[in-house]
Amino acid sequence: MQFDIVTLFPEMIESYCSFSILKRAVEAGVISVNTVNPRDFSLDKHKKVDDTPYGGGAGMVLMPQPYVDAYESLADAPNSLTVMLSPQGQPLNEDIIRKLAGFDRIIMLCGHYEGFDERIRTIIKPYEISLGDFVLTGGELPALCVMDAVSRKIEGTLGKIESAHEDSFSNGLLEYPHYTKPREYRGLSVPEALLNGNHRETEEYRRTESLKRTKARRPDLL
Repeated sequence: MQFDIVTLFPEMIESYCSFSILKRAVEAGVISVNTVNPRDFSLDKHKKVDDTPYGGGAGMVLMPQPYVDAYESLADAPNSLTVMLSPQGQPLNEDIIRKLAGFDRIIMLCGHYEGFDERIRTIIKPYEISLGDFVLTGGELPALCVMDAVSRKIEGTLGKIESAHEDSFSNGLLEYPHYTKPREYRGLSVPEALLNGNHRETEEYRRTESLKRTKARRPDLL
C-alpha cells in the first residue's frame, strides 16, 4: 500500500511514521509513505499558498494552483483513491477503513486555515472524510489517523493480522477486556475463564463481555 500525503508540514507525517508499528511496516515494505509540499509548486516568489477570501471574512483560503499542481505531480496509478480530509466529509468508521484498505494507493490532501478554494474540490473530485463533528487546525492529524487505521488491515503490518480482526468495531461490537500478568493485582483477579485453558469457554466469555460492554457504552451499535 502506498500513501501519498499532500501537506504543508511533511515533517509531521514523517515523524509519526518513524515510530512503532508504522515504522516497522515501512521498513518491511508493507507500506510506503511519500509527502508532497504544495509550497514547492507555488508560482509566488515567497512560496505563498494562501490568500484572503473573496467576499470578505476572517482567515485565509488555500489557493488552487499550488494544490492542484502538487496533486497532478503524482503519477496516475491503477486502483488508487484520492481523499480530502475535511469536516464536511463522511464520518470515518470501520466500513470506510475496510473500503480504503482495498486500494493499492491512497492520496490524501491536508488542508489548513479556512480550508480549500472550492475549485480544488471541483478539479480533483476527492472522496472527503471527517474524523467527526469538530474542526482541527489542519488535515495532518486526520491523515495520520486514516493511514494508521488502514495500515492495520494490511497483512504484515501487525505481528498477527488476527489482532486487527479482534479490534473494536471489526465485528460490529466493542472489544472484550484484556488481562495480563500478574494474575492478581490489588485484590482484582483475572477471570477464571481465561486461565483454565478451555478455548471454547474463553471464546464464550469474550463474546459475552464484548456484548455487555457494547450494550453499556455503545448501545447504538447493537
